Amino acid sequence: MHKRTKIRIAIFILMVGMACFFTAVVTDYWAVLSPRVEVANTTCEAAHFGLWRICKKYVYISQDIFQEGKACGPISLPGVENCTYFRHFTPGEDAEIFEYKTQKEYNISAAAISIFSLAFMILGTLAVLCSCTGQKGRDYLLKPAGMFYAFAGLCAFISLEVMRQSVKRMIESEDTIWMEYHYGWSFACACTGFILLFLTGIALLVLSMPQMPRNPWETCMDAEPEQVE
Repeated sequence: MHKRTKIRIAIFILMVGMACFFTAVVTDYWAVLSPRVEVANTTCEAAHFGLWRICKKYVYISQDIFQEGKACGPISLPGVENCTYFRHFTPGEDAEIFEYKTQKEYNISAAAISIFSLAFMILGTLAVLCSCTGQKGRDYLLKPAGMFYAFAGLCAFISLEVMRQSVKRMIESEDTIWMEYHYGWSFACACTGFILLFLTGIALLVLSMPQMPRNPWETCMDAEPEQVE
């Protein structure tokens, strides 16, 4: 396969990865939290949240769907939902996230790191655009583009891990009613974005490197530059 075709495939995969992670950032189904339900014909409070807000949903558990000791939900059941945005960057306020003070620190970290990831994606995209639309000989811009995308994937991974620790600590806390959890489709989108951005960013960096010397005595600097049209 021609080198130009490989680079185009890599750029397409990177676009898919960016779309996945951006979808995860703007949605709030990273994790679904549920209390245990002990009796039927009662209302329980489940919740789902993302980087920016939490949505609490009051679900009625009828006798038909009741299973003793099982979690409240599923979250798709009809019920009254109330969503509240996290006040991450509001100074002078002692806002408690999920009724648990230290939770705010986790969400601030995850949200800030995700913004860094988006910034690296923008820089990588600008480098790719300059390489494709600029004059010939600007193929060297693919190298920093690959690095920017790999850094974006690394930031996405850190954000995922911070959120995972956030959910774990939330469930272990005695100050909350939620006892069980599972990760939602937003978390899956973020994982997909991390994998595609990190691995394909490295692949783009490798593809944009100068061609290897054909002879043992030839150095990389002496090799003829390979243009990517």
